[in-house]
Amino acid sequence: MYHRTTVAGLAGAFALTALVIPAGARADDFSGDIRITKVVVNGGKDIVLGTTAVKTFTIAVTATDDSGIETGRTFPVMWHTPLPNGDAHGLVMPDDIAGSCVRQSFTTTTCTYTLKIDPRVHPQDNTTAGTWTVRAHASANDGDFITRDSAAKVKVQRASRLTVNASPEPVKKNKTLTVTGALTRANWVTHTYGGYAEQPVMLQFKKKGATAYKTLKTVRTDSKGTLRTTTKATADGHFRYSFAGTTTTPAVAAAGDHVDVR
Repeated sequence: MYHRTTVAGLAGAFALTALVIPAGARADDFSGDIRITKVVVNGGKDIVLGTTAVKTFTIAVTATDDSGIETGRTFPVMWHTPLPNGDAHGLVMPDDIAGSCVRQSFTTTTCTYTLKIDPRVHPQDNTTAGTWTVRAHASANDGDFITRDSAAKVKVQRASRLTVNASPEPVKKNKTLTVTGALTRANWVTHTYGGYAEQPVMLQFKKKGATAYKTLKTVRTDSKGTLRTTTKATADGHFRYSFAGTTTTPAVAAAGDHVDVR
């Protein structure tokens, strides 16, 4: 179900209607020579969201104008999908619309805003995992303004978990080891972790005394996200599974499981 997100109480700060309510693809709206030159979301990193914990992150907006930037009038919002009826699917707004502004020069200012995304509120369902859009607005001291409809993109991903278990332990040299595990990720509908099916996962081994893991083979998860394969026990060391990630789910590696070879 799509839910309407309202902005009551914020409209008085400045004209938020055009900024907050997403529209279809359109050109930037601006007057004069003001420009938004840079927008950085979450320090340039993907936003990884679990099942219950609220994720706090920042959006930093840098704008420039020959008259200087009017602080308190720069503002970003983030959402997943603009809907035909004008509602926003997964709209996220700053806690404080004033932000924290630092003047880089007479003409250029960077304003940083703190936002929170709640897995029980904002994603609304699992289809919103992936790319989200940031719209940013800025105003200048001489009255110039700009709204960039697609000022930045960021991935909001379903948090992932990966386990591993190699058995039997201990094991005789050159005997067969069975390595099991499971790849799961956050489900934003049930608010639990569920299996990630049909995904390629690397089985890796780090020999005792070595500094890095080496990939032995690639194994695919089954319909429930579980993993199972066999390999030879050649030396003491650690086995682990490692997942490279997808657009909707971050990379993750299991903690190594030590095997004693006798």
